[in-house]
Amino acid sequence: MSPQEDPGKGGLKIRLIFLGFLIFSVFLGFSIHLFNLQIVENLLWEDRAKAVSSRSEPLLAQRGLIWDRNVDEPLAMNIDSFAVHIIPAEIKPLTPETLASALAAVLGISVDDITAKIPSIWTNSWNPVEIKKGVSYQTIVQLAESIEDYPGVGWSSKPYRWYNDVGSISHVLGYVGDITVEELQLLYNQGYENTANLGKTGVEKTFDSILRGKEGRIYRTVDVKGRSQSEGEEVVPPENGMDIVLTIDRNIQELAEKALGPRKGALVVLKPSTGEILAMVSYPSFDPNKFAEDGPVNFGKLSLNTDFPFLNRAIQSGYAPASTFKLVMMAALLGESAVDPEMTVDCKGVMTLGNREFWCWKKSGHGPVNLKEALENSCNIYFGTVGVEYLGIDTISKYARAFGLGSVTGLELDGEFKGIVPGKNWKEEVHHTPWTGGDTLNASIGQGFLSVTPLQMANVVAGIVNNGTIYRPRLLKEVRQPGTGAILEKMEPEILRTIDLLKPEDYKFIQDAMRGVITEGTGIWAIYTDSVEVAGKTGTGEIGLDDRWHDWFVAYGPYQTENPDDRIVVVAMAEASDSYDWWAPKATDIVFEGIYGHRSYEEVIEEWRKRRVWWSWDNKKLPDPGITYIPIQKEEE
Repeated sequence: MSPQEDPGKGGLKIRLIFLGFLIFSVFLGFSIHLFNLQIVENLLWEDRAKAVSSRSEPLLAQRGLIWDRNVDEPLAMNIDSFAVHIIPAEIKPLTPETLASALAAVLGISVDDITAKIPSIWTNSWNPVEIKKGVSYQTIVQLAESIEDYPGVGWSSKPYRWYNDVGSISHVLGYVGDITVEELQLLYNQGYENTANLGKTGVEKTFDSILRGKEGRIYRTVDVKGRSQSEGEEVVPPENGMDIVLTIDRNIQELAEKALGPRKGALVVLKPSTGEILAMVSYPSFDPNKFAEDGPVNFGKLSLNTDFPFLNRAIQSGYAPASTFKLVMMAALLGESAVDPEMTVDCKGVMTLGNREFWCWKKSGHGPVNLKEALENSCNIYFGTVGVEYLGIDTISKYARAFGLGSVTGLELDGEFKGIVPGKNWKEEVHHTPWTGGDTLNASIGQGFLSVTPLQMANVVAGIVNNGTIYRPRLLKEVRQPGTGAILEKMEPEILRTIDLLKPEDYKFIQDAMRGVITEGTGIWAIYTDSVEVAGKTGTGEIGLDDRWHDWFVAYGPYQTENPDDRIVVVAMAEASDSYDWWAPKATDIVFEGIYGHRSYEEVIEEWRKRRVWWSWDNKKLPDPGITYIPIQKEEE
């Protein structure tokens, strides 16, 4: 071993290096731990502390107003009120039952109603659960005075929807309600929360995304008792919903509603040049304001009503079109050149097909009638004969579908019934029996399996008026900025279908025949207005009872005009009732006189009495809803 090398010193050096590394490692570890405690975890726990001491509540947006086309008074508006909610995680040390008992007396609701809204799985939830809406300011003051007795209870401004017009327009407007669990699951990703109100039916539902706006939020810092602190409050303001303007004219709506009266049925007023709906009446209707507070109870009562007040009979009910379908038959005969319009069929009041007899509504018969005379007098024998011998069900169905029967119109409301246009394959698939000649004859006079809605028949008349062009019926006219009324979007007419099966002279022929119905035919005893020339078609639909019939009248006016925008289409349909009063053409007469004569319903009736119109003079209480009208002889079918 060299004298320069000392084994003891080398080993000591290694041990010192190891010891120094160990000390450095321990120091580094403590430093990292200290940094973690003082910096990282401090930030983490600070965030958690803020989360525990912070609360957020929704700030509801004001729902947009709904106006009629006159934009003078809203059809639907908002009434200021409050909603009371509970944050389940904050009610401790109380139990839900104890808090509910204390809260029930103040809010005027039962304990069960409160506890039912707080499932046991939500007891640790920080999301507010709405207990009651439509709470008055006085009640909120009462809660605020003893808020320490109600841990977890809070409130927020929540206006409720109020409808200034609650008659037949309720089917158009619809109503709003609290979001359900099922709806929330579908709409959560679209920004809806469990405190949201949304449209349930009508335009409230269709245009909910426009009307509802966007909720804001208020973030508060609270103490251990849940009391708000003055510092740390942050507000994200809500964005109010847009206003919408409907095509409905509230004055025409009221006129049409009174004209139809207390009869189950529907009445539609349509502008054929644009597709705008000026009035849509369905009776019976409902009062959506009853849902503002005790919604579920009132909804349940109406749902059990056997008159089905929620049913919009203008678009959701199907009826046999009866003799109004003869307009489609005439179009098919002309479009196919199936018969010479001057060819006559001798109506003796009855015809035999196979082993069955089919009767005309006029049992004594009309005698020889040509095409125009057959429509004017609604001769079943003529149309039954030409339908079976010259057209056939395939051609009849083709023209019915060309006019839009058997398919929805595309109106911006849910639940539209598409109707039924029958055929050979349809009957075999649905009824498992072959098509017969009797089926074709029934279809030719608008009976049998045919089923249409009043709005579809309005489109049929619009197609005749417009020489084959049918615009999609619509209810939305404009979207406007709330407050300023600035127009943000204006809807334009949209062509739904074009019927290219007929020539312009064919449409003119049908228009002239419809005018003849009023001046020479079955409508002569019901249409008395001289404020406008009306062209139309009557219809009486069989329902299988000898003394009851559905009652139709479809019409347009003016019959001739240089400005198509001046025209309207009116379709009235009254369901069969105990006393048949042939009311549909009379209701239509009232509507035309009211619009073009610039009169109210009451003024029309008074004028008709002065002129001694036979059906208006019998009962001096005609405008009253409980009236009984004179039964008269059935006109058709």
